[in-house]
Amino acid sequence: MMTTKLIKKLKPSLAALFLGLSVSASAADIPLDRIVAIVNDDIVLQSELSEREAIIKSRLNAQGRGLPDEQTLQNQVLDRLILDNIQLQLGKERGIRISDSELNASIERIAASSKLTLDQFRQALIAEGQDYAQVRQQIRNEMLIQRIQQRIVNSRINVSQQEIDNFLSSHQGEQANTESYNISQILIAVPLQATSKMLQAAQKQADSISAQLKAGADFAETAIAQSKGPNALKGGEIGWRKLNELPEEFATVIKKLKQGEFSAPLRSPSGFHILKVNDKQGGNVQLVDQVKVRHILLSPNEIRSAAQTRREIDAIYQKLQQGVPFEELAKQLSDDPASGSLGGDLGWAQPGQMVPEFEEVMFDTQKGEISAPFESRFGWHILKVEDRRQQDMSEEMKTNQARATIRQRKFNEELQNWLREIRSQAYIELK
Repeated sequence: MMTTKLIKKLKPSLAALFLGLSVSASAADIPLDRIVAIVNDDIVLQSELSEREAIIKSRLNAQGRGLPDEQTLQNQVLDRLILDNIQLQLGKERGIRISDSELNASIERIAASSKLTLDQFRQALIAEGQDYAQVRQQIRNEMLIQRIQQRIVNSRINVSQQEIDNFLSSHQGEQANTESYNISQILIAVPLQATSKMLQAAQKQADSISAQLKAGADFAETAIAQSKGPNALKGGEIGWRKLNELPEEFATVIKKLKQGEFSAPLRSPSGFHILKVNDKQGGNVQLVDQVKVRHILLSPNEIRSAAQTRREIDAIYQKLQQGVPFEELAKQLSDDPASGSLGGDLGWAQPGQMVPEFEEVMFDTQKGEISAPFESRFGWHILKVEDRRQQDMSEEMKTNQARATIRQRKFNEELQNWLREIRSQAYIELK
């Protein structure tokens, strides 16, 4: 029996039919939506599938990439919608959310990357025939899914000191600051408990795809049509990775490939991978700009509204202007328990370590100065820059980098395991 929760998601006229209510003539003239999949206690509608297809087509056309046939694209998009739905359900259960301010900031950055204002960006979408509200919700969902993955998958990962020591003494550790590779992949996935027959079929498909690529097939278009990787609809692009962030068997192959070349199918627990090197760049500069910084954080909560949070952070700023010590107010009032007990001390920070909003203010604030209140996804901050330096890679930084590298490698592997796990545990019925 269909639950009230599912009925609310349907178009009004379709919901009325399920409830056994009469439908007016005007409502009957409206094309009915239909269910294309049931996912646990939620549903995926044809309208959602059509809307997502339109977004994907627009994105691929803008990138100048060819489209697969309609059925293949629809299957890929439906598969992604189902997996997204499962993740969003898990996020809702855990209370994970994206605030309006975070969403607005992200959309503004997207608009700015195209040298458009927010209003110009909205008008451009409308001119392309896209619904701005739907695009906005899609961006929110993509941000939410990324946050869900970060929180849940990272909670399944542990990096021991022994792993860090082993990494630093390994050849990969010595090469930690060498070349980075922009990589794409085509993944032929296999189930967790794959039979030998399933493995043989997957191997055969991977070999067939490899032959198509050798014959001149476009890698991105092939990934869109045939890959089961999480980035399939982005042409399979994974992004920039150092060799030490990849499984060792992948790294061994990648470093032998020239720009534009792709590998033979590689076996992993997830299935068969075909990897392509899109670009390469040199190792990192050893000298790093660092900032010694303190902050005070106030976050909205069930007791304190967003407006009240803003008023309170402004009041704290006024006290700082009047000479009240920063450390004292941080200990008393900051919502960051880790740094608050230390008077707001975050230690030495460097590029890429903080969220973009925090980092921008941190590098714009002069030594000894206190910033005006500003907002990030965590809430409202005031920061104080205590010192600046240009630091060579110290042993501590190498250790931190090793930990981050190992965690990133484990995250990439564990994410695939987790996605297969949650899908296998979900109730999915295609209509």
